[in-house]
Amino acid sequence: MLKPSYLQTMKTKAVIVIALLTGLIFAGSLKAQDTLSAKYGEDSVKCVMNNSLYYEFFRQWKASDYSNAAWKDAVKPWRWVFLNCPKSTKNIYLHGEKLLEEILKNETEKERKEKYIDTLMMMYDRRIEYFGNRGYVLGKKGSDLYKLRPSAYEETYNALKESVELEGNETNGPVLIYYFRAAEKMVKAGKADTTLLVDIYDKASSIIEHNIKKYQAKNDEKRVTYWENIQGNIELSFEPYGSCDDMIGLYRVKYNNNPEDVDLLKKVVKTLDKKDCTDSPFYLEVLEKLNTLEPSALTAELIGKLKIKNEQYDEAVKFLQQAVDLYEDENDKVDVHFLLANVYFQMKNYSKARAEAYDVLKIRPSDGKIYILIGDMYVASAASCGDNDLTSKAAYWPAVDKYIKAKNVDPSVAELANSKINTFKQYFPATETIFFYDLKVGDSYTVGCWINETTTVRASD
Repeated sequence: MLKPSYLQTMKTKAVIVIALLTGLIFAGSLKAQDTLSAKYGEDSVKCVMNNSLYYEFFRQWKASDYSNAAWKDAVKPWRWVFLNCPKSTKNIYLHGEKLLEEILKNETEKERKEKYIDTLMMMYDRRIEYFGNRGYVLGKKGSDLYKLRPSAYEETYNALKESVELEGNETNGPVLIYYFRAAEKMVKAGKADTTLLVDIYDKASSIIEHNIKKYQAKNDEKRVTYWENIQGNIELSFEPYGSCDDMIGLYRVKYNNNPEDVDLLKKVVKTLDKKDCTDSPFYLEVLEKLNTLEPSALTAELIGKLKIKNEQYDEAVKFLQQAVDLYEDENDKVDVHFLLANVYFQMKNYSKARAEAYDVLKIRPSDGKIYILIGDMYVASAASCGDNDLTSKAAYWPAVDKYIKAKNVDPSVAELANSKINTFKQYFPATETIFFYDLKVGDSYTVGCWINETTTVRASD
């Protein structure tokens, strides 16, 4: 037989266990209730009911392509949900944007409209508080604030600045546009310097270029076009700002910090070219660095042209020849051969200049400019190609031949060719000079020197 004390002990333990279980069940119930309350508010039943009610009207409105008046019936239950159970679903904020947009579109009373704008801004803040994604939502908030309350450009700027910093390359295109425009208003109001716009342009350009490359890799032409349109908008907005000194100052720092970054070098070249800052020694420095790291025909040609401009002809020849070697398309090569012909002409290396010119004519036999250039070479060397009254003027004969050829093959240069013909035929030897050297008008004559070309004897009188 069990002792009474033992029975009493067992009863006590049972009571304790029951009490503990009851407490746990009660605590679990309270916890569930707290969780429910946190999501659905104090009146979860009413929250669910109003959620369903507003959504039904919203669905009808959406099904009509937002053309019928069902949105009006959605507003009241939506407002109740927004105010009383704002954590219940993210749809409150997604649908709320559309409802408030419609309300603002239909509201004509200024004071009420301002209050609705305040509601929209508060809605974005609540969405961030309860559902996160701060960078993305700030982008939407700032963009809407820019459009709806232009005077709040400073608040807009701050919101969009943070959005771009948080989102980086994931920033939506319109956010970049409104970010720049808000900053532009800051500058016009004297609250910021134009260097701010240079910085924003640089950041926006990097994001845009990243996305263009990304969608090009995916062959998504629609998205590429979208980002190219964003790029065009930003560049158009930036056009009045950013002096060459500003741009060079910005990129000089970036270049010094990372001179081996090929993408950066390409961006610097592209930007300075668009801003017409190509006279800067920095532009040439970057081009040469880029050509060292990633040689290309186009870069070499650009460097060659700048060397020509600086009258550094030996250097120009080196880079232009590199361009010829790297180009695959014959028409591209021809353009460089024409440049080389002009460079050698400036260097008074007439035989090489003519050789380059003939390389052009192999591809473009009807290019009159080339014949004019060769004629000019003959004129330039006439005096040095003879030692008497006849031979020092004989080069004008083949020069005029080239001008005649130029207008015959290319009517577009006829006016220029005729002008040169009329000028230089006056330099032909006189009839008595021709007779003195035992020649007569109409004879065949080979001009020596480097020209070495057979022509026809003609007199100046």
